[in-house]
Amino acid sequence: MTLHTRPDPKGAPVPPVARPKEKAHVIKTEAEAIDIARRLAADFAKGASERDRNRVWPQAELDAFSQSGLWAINVPREFGGLDASWVTINRVIAIISEADPSLGQVPQNHLGVVSAIRTVSDKAQQELLFSEVLSGTRFGNAFSEFGSKRAVDFETKFEDRGDHVLVNGRKFYASGALLAHLVPIVALDAEGRAWYAIADRGAEGLSVIDDWSSFGQRTTLSGTVTLTNVKVPKTHLVPGWKGYAEPTADGAIFQIIQAAVDLGIARAAIRDTVDFVRHRSRAWVDSGLEHASQDPYTIQAVGDLVLRANAAEAVLDQAGLAVDAAVSAPSADSVARAQIKTAEAKVLTTEIAIQATNKLFELAGTRSTLAEHNLDRHWRNARTHTLHDPVRWKYAILGNYYLNGVNPPLHAWS
Repeated sequence: MTLHTRPDPKGAPVPPVARPKEKAHVIKTEAEAIDIARRLAADFAKGASERDRNRVWPQAELDAFSQSGLWAINVPREFGGLDASWVTINRVIAIISEADPSLGQVPQNHLGVVSAIRTVSDKAQQELLFSEVLSGTRFGNAFSEFGSKRAVDFETKFEDRGDHVLVNGRKFYASGALLAHLVPIVALDAEGRAWYAIADRGAEGLSVIDDWSSFGQRTTLSGTVTLTNVKVPKTHLVPGWKGYAEPTADGAIFQIIQAAVDLGIARAAIRDTVDFVRHRSRAWVDSGLEHASQDPYTIQAVGDLVLRANAAEAVLDQAGLAVDAAVSAPSADSVARAQIKTAEAKVLTTEIAIQATNKLFELAGTRSTLAEHNLDRHWRNARTHTLHDPVRWKYAILGNYYLNGVNPPLHAWS
């Protein structure tokens, strides 16, 4: 296995990776998807702390992940995919994220773009792009921009040149782009509509710079993407704006995967809390107890954490069912319900991720803060990942829906 550590953030752009030599496995059942996720997670967990500590790129792990077929499980059946339910997809992402939440986050935009292609592309484009996904091609992303006033404001644009377009702009927060094979770029046309211009990672004029410096989610393969007259064939120009021009599940899908990552982070923190208290923590001096695990206050606190994680998981399952219904029969009502249930899941998974990763140190004690354990990675990951979209606005969406009958807005953050 080749280890890649972060170069100087002001260094040269990172060269693209080769496409896989063999086609990816095609998963046939949802039970198989869960089994594969668990097997991969057991392997990914082994090096997760080292990868975080030294910012080692998970290249071998990512190859195993995408070649396993899990990156193609939302490809529709008519194109050869599993068309897994969103309940199952969320469970897969949570399983992987419990092992390593950076790896759990990397396919988020890939899965979202695959779903968008299902929603807005014509059949010829679907056949072309879904065949790429089934073969093992990884989408990265070049969506967000660093200096805009709002997340929905884009300065990246493309010019129509007949059978292709030329894209110019600059992106940041480009999770997965470093080791992607194709990079979907959100770019505006002359009318100000947002498209996914899916460029080859090695396209002339496209550069990915490894300058991600966050204290959490350190190996999401993110950074800056610069775009100078990047040529994208019209076959790979996806009208993403159509997914928000009328009610579709696209926005809820981008959101629900975030919630699954946060659930995985919470589970990892609870797991490590239990292990540390059982095997390393000392009983408090006034307790008169032999073991820290006998402390009634600790017992109560762990019970509360597990209960809240289980509640978040249950609501995430409800959200998955609502998203499935909106995908099958999109309407103003079904899409709003998917958005609302996803917002509920996002609130609960955010709160338990922050609570569990903070409570870990209170319950495990001072010894748990030693660098040798690197347990602070759980809090750093939770605090970083849950900032993607503020839950204070989720509460507002929920209240306005239940009190005033106002449906959530249609965009990728709702």
